[in-house]
Amino acid sequence: MTSNEKQYWFPAKRYGWGWGVPTMWQGWVVLGLFFSLVLAGVVTVLPTYGTTGFAAYTGVLTLALTAICWVKGERPQWRWGKK
Repeated sequence: MTSNEKQYWFPAKRYGWGWGVPTMWQGWVVLGLFFSLVLAGVVTVLPTYGTTGFAAYTGVLTLALTAICWVKGERPQWRWGKK
């Protein structure tokens, strides 16, 4: 890989729209942090604020993850396999 090539944390999926599993360690850290925060929310947010509060909390985390994927990932588009 040359220094001019952009290294994506989250490559585009081969089929469908969106991003696949991370290919760089930074992407794995982001994904691990996302799941850790969701589990922490199950323990703290769910008992305190109920289902609606937990849904809002998870929605904010999901928006943050999507924003990171958008910035650090390949441009998402519909794909139908190899070109």
